[in-house]
Amino acid sequence: MPVFVETLTEPSSQDLLDLAKIFADAPAWLLAPHADAEALIQAALADGSLIAGRFNDRLLGAALLRRDTRHWQLSHLCVRKVTRRRGVGRRILDEAQRMAAEAGQDLQLAAPAEQLETQALAARMHLTLVPLQ
Repeated sequence: MPVFVETLTEPSSQDLLDLAKIFADAPAWLLAPHADAEALIQAALADGSLIAGRFNDRLLGAALLRRDTRHWQLSHLCVRKVTRRRGVGRRILDEAQRMAAEAGQDLQLAAPAEQLETQALAARMHLTLVPLQ
């Protein structure tokens, strides 16, 4: 499944519906510090940090990628429940790592430290896990 990862700056109305579906499947801890999925999406669009994986003109997964001068941080990675276990999240992570390396930056995974699956993901991807702010 060829998933194309892109930074979303001007999402279409379909993109906004897809993003709502993606983050509707997210556990509450993944949305923090935002009140809900809509607040997370709007904040990410406002600061230009929203990246998403697209297949056949539909968004299947998304994350926030904050680009700093010292390092880049990926957070809030979420894939639609019906699309999980098909490599969409891995494709988003791989592309974020490629983009960071191309910019000469390290990529960190930002998430709550108590989330065991996030710890495992960071270890598998050889990423530093940092607290989500």
